[in-house]
Amino acid sequence: MANLPRPISALTIAGSDSGGGAGIQADLKTFAAHRVHGLSAIAALTAQHTRGVDAVEVPPPAFLRAQIDTCFDDFDIGAVKIGMLANADMIQAVVKSLDQHCPPYIVVDPVMIATSGAQLLANTAIDVLRKRLLPMATVITPNLPEAEFLLGRPIPDLDAMRIACDDLLDLGAGAVLLKGGHLAGGDEIVDLFAVRRESGGRMHREIRHPRLAVNAHGTGCTLAAAIAAQLALGAPLIDACREASDYVHRALRLGSRPGRSDILVLDHFGAAAR
Repeated sequence: MANLPRPISALTIAGSDSGGGAGIQADLKTFAAHRVHGLSAIAALTAQHTRGVDAVEVPPPAFLRAQIDTCFDDFDIGAVKIGMLANADMIQAVVKSLDQHCPPYIVVDPVMIATSGAQLLANTAIDVLRKRLLPMATVITPNLPEAEFLLGRPIPDLDAMRIACDDLLDLGAGAVLLKGGHLAGGDEIVDLFAVRRESGGRMHREIRHPRLAVNAHGTGCTLAAAIAAQLALGAPLIDACREASDYVHRALRLGSRPGRSDILVLDHFGAAAR
């Protein structure tokens, strides 16, 4: 047993969802479905289920750093996925740890806007996220409301999404996967991938899937975690984003409603079995 190869690991830094549908729990299911060893640093504890969030407890930033540092001390971490960080101090703690450990890939899901449209982070925290965390990212995965908030303008259509991707790249991230599920109408959902070319300029690629008539929970967490797992396994970035998007679509089609609401929870292992 001592001679067995050490598997690659992926680390999620995010909040815990006691209902099991999003956050740390969704990330670890996603890592397991991709046969990547999952590590976690919990940035917030929540009391929540499919009908809402009842309570949130944020640990001290020093304890978050301790979790991250401990993981890097013992595991071969191929990629890091970052979800919601509650405040500027937590973002700074993550930035300092990642500056120290320099993981090969960082996937940032910039969670800032609740499903209701409410702003989840204080402006000071968003400023730190924009200036310190986004420039560290291999890829960021905002949805349209989050991208609109970052850029300070509406993004009403696919043409505006292309321009927004270029402007998001100008914030410093290596690449952008802009999720188009909030665009009204149409039988398809179009996500837009954008990256800087080594020779200069920008490359855009569309990732399309049929629109599913479901109200789901944890899709953004799962997408970012799946990208991180794919990168840890050695996939090129555009392939990692395509495979992750396909994985989320399969998990949605196979999802179930374990709670007493109409919220769908993704089927990670059914999606892994294809």
